[in-house]
Amino acid sequence: MTFSNTAATGETATSGGRGASGAARAGGAGHPCDIRRAWEAFHQEGTTSPAVRPAVIASWQRSRAHAIAASCAGAPVVSEAELHRRRQQNLRLVHAARPAMEEARALLADAHSMLVLADPAGTILETEGDLRAVDTGHEVRLQRGGVWREAEIGTNAIGTALAAGRPVQIHADEHFCAAVQRWTCAAAPVRHPTEHTVLGAVDISGSTDTFNPQNLAHAVALAHQIEAVLSRRIAREHDLVLRHFLNKRSLWLSEEIIAFSRAGALIFSTDLALKELARRNDAALIGDRLVPVRESAPADWARRVGELLPGASLEIVRADGEEIGGVVVLHAPRRSRAGVRDAPRPAPAPPHAGFEDIIGESPALVAARETARRMADSGMPVLLEGETGVGKEVFARAIHGARAPAGPFVPVNCGGLPRDLIASELFGYEKGAFTGADAGGRPGKVEAADGGLLCLDEMGEMPLELQSYLLRVLEDGIVYRVGGHTGRRVSLRLVSMTNRDLSAEVAAGRFRRDLYYRIAALRLAIPPLRERGDDVLLLLDHHARRAAAAADRPAPRFTAAALAALRAHSWPGNVRELRNVADMLVAMTDPARPIDADDLPAEVRGAAVAAEVRAAAVAAGPPADEATDLKSLERSAILAAVEAAGGNLSKAAKTLRIARSTLYLRLAAWEREPRRP
Repeated sequence: MTFSNTAATGETATSGGRGASGAARAGGAGHPCDIRRAWEAFHQEGTTSPAVRPAVIASWQRSRAHAIAASCAGAPVVSEAELHRRRQQNLRLVHAARPAMEEARALLADAHSMLVLADPAGTILETEGDLRAVDTGHEVRLQRGGVWREAEIGTNAIGTALAAGRPVQIHADEHFCAAVQRWTCAAAPVRHPTEHTVLGAVDISGSTDTFNPQNLAHAVALAHQIEAVLSRRIAREHDLVLRHFLNKRSLWLSEEIIAFSRAGALIFSTDLALKELARRNDAALIGDRLVPVRESAPADWARRVGELLPGASLEIVRADGEEIGGVVVLHAPRRSRAGVRDAPRPAPAPPHAGFEDIIGESPALVAARETARRMADSGMPVLLEGETGVGKEVFARAIHGARAPAGPFVPVNCGGLPRDLIASELFGYEKGAFTGADAGGRPGKVEAADGGLLCLDEMGEMPLELQSYLLRVLEDGIVYRVGGHTGRRVSLRLVSMTNRDLSAEVAAGRFRRDLYYRIAALRLAIPPLRERGDDVLLLLDHHARRAAAAADRPAPRFTAAALAALRAHSWPGNVRELRNVADMLVAMTDPARPIDADDLPAEVRGAAVAAEVRAAAVAAGPPADEATDLKSLERSAILAAVEAAGGNLSKAAKTLRIARSTLYLRLAAWEREPRRP
């Protein structure tokens, strides 16, 4: 914990105080007896005294306006559930303050003081320090969940710092309520590094005999420390969003793009994007902030962008399971034959998919497709299992479209929703269910899927506490919105998807056994692409033609060497990886010539090179003195690593702990060696 010895900007404490032995006569403040008499006169007669600092007088007056009683015994405390919700809302602040809180555990252990972290509403999120001070704090609710804004407990360092927006130290009788006057506290607001809004406050509190005028400087230093951590994290997130945009820029060459941060701040925009944004809807932008993001939670970004910018698409960027920003693509309007710009059209709803849309002729894929067709006819819940990117949602949509009328198809990514929002997203909520809820409430995804199919992706990520609720909905066919008491009957089909082994999750106690049996009445494993043989080439042709048509380019051609390399690649990202490679090749290669092996990404080329080197090594035969030839040992080790990595040279280099460039040089050198007769 870094403490500053310089004077802090803000209000210092009064001199002395009960048990303070007259220490620290700061800022010309009056004697403690004068402060006590001034406090009594203010409560009895409403008069003020020059012995009291103006900032304290202003806070006393605000406290009186809030009708706070001087006899109030302590701050109110929110419920455990509400504290959890407020902590979730302020997780970024909690995480940024963690280093300071951990240091306080040791540095304040014998100081009869504690460090307090509060949210913008004055709710205490964390306490750390001397256990005696932490325990004593419970007497006045200076504890986790205690609400210390002025409107609840009157003048105190946390509430007054938040109300005034500046650091402040409140000592002894300066507190508005008598029960708190055994405490001396110094607090400083924590501000957003770029928006400068107040995110919360840090406070150092202890009994009056622990008064130290330097505590205010310490609180300011801690606030700056937390702000610095937040600043570094925001800079990293901005960099990740920008990298995401740059990686996909080739796909949006003809589009206007805006990349934004979690707070809606513009990170990047194309030259015409801001003008286009203003032309479409000037309410979508205020200053350098994107309104749909700034005024809504991440779960609502897509809906808000769709409302204010019809025809635009949104791609959300995530890091560590959290939404950190995104990219809005303002698709260029089509031009009529007369050259006049047509109004942007909303994207059409995707047509019902069928089993004929599942591309592939390999035995593994054909068997999975036929099994899924039979499952669709049964009407029973289906669990689709498979690695990330194998196309589980394509199978789910085919199951949905197999019956007529199909009804709505409602996908939900259980792993892509914050834990505190997934209940309201799935089951909906009533008016006033929680702070920030829509005035009229909102139906959830379960209600939206009534008469159709509910597709739950990443089912293994569903919080354990919600699994029993979902089980009850599936058993009874009745859903209750969050905060509501009226059931709504729903009739739907369920398809769940996971890349985990849910039976292992059940055994580990992370997934309910009864829910597992309910959703896994029928199970289907989707084969990974590496087990599907020449399906790679069928899928490549399909996705390359689709990308070319979208870019108004002729269908690409591939050389035999390129096709061999693509066929040899292990495709750890499955169909999703192949689709991305096809999009990249169409966007980045010259349509006038065939796509060759040199045009492929390095990891795809690596598989072909490794295969050729292995073939060359077999043809060359063992060296003359294999037992003592160091080069042969090196060759064997490298070839074994490449084999184990499935031809992925980056992974093989990491396993061997050598530079990737070194591995490429070794393979290229061996490939050039003359073969033995």
